[in-house]
Amino acid sequence: MSTLPFLVAGWIFLVGLYGMVTSRDLIHTVGCLSVTQSSTYVLLLGVGYRDGAGAPVFADVSVRTPVVDPVVQAMALTDVVVGATVTALLLALVLQIRKRHGTVDPDRLGELRG
Repeated sequence: MSTLPFLVAGWIFLVGLYGMVTSRDLIHTVGCLSVTQSSTYVLLLGVGYRDGAGAPVFADVSVRTPVVDPVVQAMALTDVVVGATVTALLLALVLQIRKRHGTVDPDRLGELRG
């Protein structure tokens, strides 16, 4: 088992996290959050990968043929759908903030501070 997918997932996560921390724009922050979440796709696919295995379709092959884990693939697809939904919701909220306050700069949103 290779550690490369786990290192790549960690690197993508850190790049997205760095972008969120240094962002001066809410739209950029939402994009960086989306990049951070994409690291989970790589992580899930790295967990379910098996060397020399095929797709989990048993229509014309023996049941003993090695295949990748279909549960992890389903979880990765679900993660993609959830990520797209969260990104769309956050972008809609950013648009509402822009309409109400006239800016997407977090430092200029003084009215939202508690």
